[in-house]
Amino acid sequence: MPSSPQDRYDRVAISLHWIVGAGVLAQLAFGWTLGELKSGTPARALATNLHKSTGLLLALLILARLFWRLRNQPPPYPMGMAARQLRAAKFGHILLYVCMIGMPVSGYLASNFSKHGIRFLNQVQLPPWGPDDKVIYGFLNGTHDVLAYVFSALVVGHILFALYHGFIARDGVLSRMSLVRDRRPQ
Repeated sequence: MPSSPQDRYDRVAISLHWIVGAGVLAQLAFGWTLGELKSGTPARALATNLHKSTGLLLALLILARLFWRLRNQPPPYPMGMAARQLRAAKFGHILLYVCMIGMPVSGYLASNFSKHGIRFLNQVQLPPWGPDDKVIYGFLNGTHDVLAYVFSALVVGHILFALYHGFIARDGVLSRMSLVRDRRPQ
C-alpha cells in the first residue's frame, strides 16, 4: 500500500480518471448498441446525435485530463516492479490516450463529411463544415469503428490489470488511483 500522499495521484487526477473512465465505458456501450437500431429511423437519428453529443462532452473532459496529466507528475510506481511491467504500463497508457483522443476526433471529423452533421443534444444543429463525401466519411467512420475495438480491448485489459494489482499482487499500484484513501497508521 502507498504510505504517503506522494505515492498517490492527486485528487484532481483521481477524480478525472474515474469520471472519464465511467464516461468512456458508457460511451463505448452506447456506441455498441447503436447498431441495434434500424438505420434511417428517427430513433436511430436521435440516439446517434446523442452519442455524438456525449462524445464531444467527453472529449472536453479527456482534454482536461490530458492537460492535468501533462502539468502534474504522476506518483512513482511501487518499488520492485519489473522493468517489463513498467514498460507495458507506460505503453498501455499511451495507447489509452491515443484512443481517448482518436475516438472523438475521428467521430467528429466523420460527422463533418456527412450531410447530417451533428445535432448537439438533439437541439442545436452544428452544420457540417466538410462536403458530403461518402469516401472520406467511410474512412473516418471506419477509423472510429476500428478504434472502438482497440479501445474496448485496452479498457478491458486496463481493468483486469488494475484488479490483478489490487487483489492478487497487492503491490500498491491500484491504491495510487483509489477513490478511498488508506487511513491506517503507517
